[in-house]
Amino acid sequence: DAVLLCMGAEHPRDLPIEGRELGGIHFAMDFLTQQNRRSAGDPPGAAAEILAAGKDVIVLGGGDTGSDCVGTSHRQGANSVTSIELLERPPEERCESTPWPLWPRMFRSSSSHDEGGDREYALLTKRFEGRDGRVEKLVGVAVQFGEPDENGRPTFEEVPGSEFEKPAGLVLLAMGFVHPVHEGLIEELGVSRDARGNLAADTRRFETTEPGIFAAGDCRRGQSLVVWAQSEGREAARAVDSFLMGESRLQSKLATV
Repeated sequence: DAVLLCMGAEHPRDLPIEGRELGGIHFAMDFLTQQNRRSAGDPPGAAAEILAAGKDVIVLGGGDTGSDCVGTSHRQGANSVTSIELLERPPEERCESTPWPLWPRMFRSSSSHDEGGDREYALLTKRFEGRDGRVEKLVGVAVQFGEPDENGRPTFEEVPGSEFEKPAGLVLLAMGFVHPVHEGLIEELGVSRDARGNLAADTRRFETTEPGIFAAGDCRRGQSLVVWAQSEGREAARAVDSFLMGESRLQSKLATV
């Protein structure tokens, strides 16, 4: 009688540059999921195995997913592990642009980063090069940042003469997630999506454009923190209860449904 979609935002951000088609360049979650299966004693899956052993590993992206790639690569016996981020290295203390209660922009080092490897910042990946269909190197350039644009987004330009090359036998793309996976259920349901590709549903009723189909969490708001998923799950449950019963006794922190 009602369907609540809590599918997360699992469509990874890609890097459509020259050489992306070379073998040895993978989305981080494909790499990590295989290792989770191995650790559980299960087969890694139908896809070809992705292993870091003996390879020069480059991780593009410095968030939690990138950190997991670093630690897993160390455990698999990588020859070297380098994390590359486009943005500048965050300050050691909370940045003034993110006062409490905003999530603080500041330098963080996970236990995986503490195990070793290099972390490099303000570098733009320009292309991948390889031989016999497999990646062998990453070519990039340093960037310098200017004033944010009118929407508050960072602006940058390439530093002349700063082009560099790094050996790369395995490249892991850990640059975040852009929206839920559309192929399959979402497309078949016919629910509308917003400009960012997330499911269109407001924070009062959580109902999509299809009656009786609701959405909550990352698939509705985009990649975010687990506390938001918990909050939206509670609010959406109340909205579904009200849809089915005409009213709800479940508590809400939002407007009356």
